[in-house]
Amino acid sequence: MKRNTVLIAIIILAAILRFWRLDSNPPSLYWDEVSLGYNAYSILKTGRDEHGEFLPLARFIAFGDYKPPGYIYATVPSIAIFGLNEFAVRFPSALAGTLTVLLTYFLVKELFGSKSSVISHQSSVIAAIAALLLAISPWHLQFSRGAFEANLATFFSVAGVYFFLKGTKYGKYLVVSALFFVLSVYTFNTHRVFVPLLLLGMVLLSFKKLTAQRKFAIPASILGFILVIPLIPFLLSREGQLRFQEVTIFRNLDPIVTANERIEREGNTLWARAVHNRRVQFALEFAKHYTDHFRADFLFFSGDVNPRLGTRDHGVLFPIEIPLLLLGTFFLVKMKTPASYLLFYWLFVAIIPAATARETPHALRTMNLLPVPQILTAVGVVSLFQIIKRKKLYTTLLVTCYLLLVTSYLHTYHVHYPKKWAASWQFGYKQAVEIVSSLQDDYDRVFFTRKYGRPYIFLLFHQKYPPLRYWESKDSERDWYGFQTVKGFDKYRFGDIPLNEFAEGEKWLLVTGPDGMPKEARPMTKVLFPDGETAFEIGEMQ
Repeated sequence: MKRNTVLIAIIILAAILRFWRLDSNPPSLYWDEVSLGYNAYSILKTGRDEHGEFLPLARFIAFGDYKPPGYIYATVPSIAIFGLNEFAVRFPSALAGTLTVLLTYFLVKELFGSKSSVISHQSSVIAAIAALLLAISPWHLQFSRGAFEANLATFFSVAGVYFFLKGTKYGKYLVVSALFFVLSVYTFNTHRVFVPLLLLGMVLLSFKKLTAQRKFAIPASILGFILVIPLIPFLLSREGQLRFQEVTIFRNLDPIVTANERIEREGNTLWARAVHNRRVQFALEFAKHYTDHFRADFLFFSGDVNPRLGTRDHGVLFPIEIPLLLLGTFFLVKMKTPASYLLFYWLFVAIIPAATARETPHALRTMNLLPVPQILTAVGVVSLFQIIKRKKLYTTLLVTCYLLLVTSYLHTYHVHYPKKWAASWQFGYKQAVEIVSSLQDDYDRVFFTRKYGRPYIFLLFHQKYPPLRYWESKDSERDWYGFQTVKGFDKYRFGDIPLNEFAEGEKWLLVTGPDGMPKEARPMTKVLFPDGETAFEIGEMQ
């Protein structure tokens, strides 16, 4: 009963931290969130996406970035219930984040609850601590409060691991595991590499148990393969390769240039061609990007450089977790159990997809690592408690430190972050659209700046613009890479203002960036960022 009470309290805390002020912090929906929301809205209203495609399965074209379908379909029910707004778009992520905390508790129980485990008698305590640490984690909170596909995919993959472990004892759960892993690869690109790698290791570690459960393992494998078949043609297509080519280090020519220069300097010898081979250079580049994710500044002090992926004032983990994480790692290395091997293998393969990208370290692309750091830290907390003599002092200091760190993080996140980094969340679009919507009937044409990128999707979203009307009037083009530029729809035009087209008797409504209003126009009002700086200027020509 006491354990249930503790777990319920942790889940309530996790839910509060993820749902409180969800509609207003982060301070605005940025373009990917708006795109996910409007495509879900279009599916709800018409059964088709923003481009008119009927129930896309392998991908949504969206901006030409070919978004995985998982989050969009998960958002359809919340939009049906709550309407097309910030809360509805972020609801699936906040719910998935809360449920991942719950899953972490049961996952740890499954990992360490075996009678053969050295710490089986402490499994409930470790499970509760790991769940609590994930509930208050800056890393997990940051992505649970935005419409991040990676967060939903992480919930699916953690569920897949949990039911896989259950399935090695009770075979029927293997089918459930397969379904969750399939959902994961349909939700975020990173998981399309991570899940197969993780599954390979889990199968090898549990091969004997799976053999004993083969009457369930074989159907589960077949089902999983059948369900991912629709994804394969897309992944092999040119469109499916675009995203990888856009971000991968293997498209960078610098290692090849470096290799050729070094080989030439050394006289083009066999030794030089072997040592400075371009494949060696790419391997070194990969190793650098891989190890970037273990940098102390990223993990414990400043986090991701992208303000949408962190507050920039705190790491993805708390500094107090440095010794606890190391101690938990050391203890599990000594254990040499299947649980230890799984956790370290999970940690190893989780970073591989992110290490192939140019931007490292990257908090979003390594979300699939969670909740491994929290589990290792929880093991460190418990193992240190067992060996330390002054247990009350240790507990008091630990709780006090966490309270101070969590309070500092939450204060930063809810007070300073939404003001300091509002522009990074494309704050101002909603306010500008509201003003435009109240004035547009009096104007012949509305021109909207592309200074902050893709204004069309914000108009569609915040006006709840009917998809059928949008398809009939949109003027768009796609470049060689597949990215779409919407030049206009209805009376809206995006980009530079064509002053030479202005005709006498017309009235134009103009939305520009700071200092972007033409001298021929009459300024009317401004939209300000929370720090008082100008986001948009609104004026008219007549």
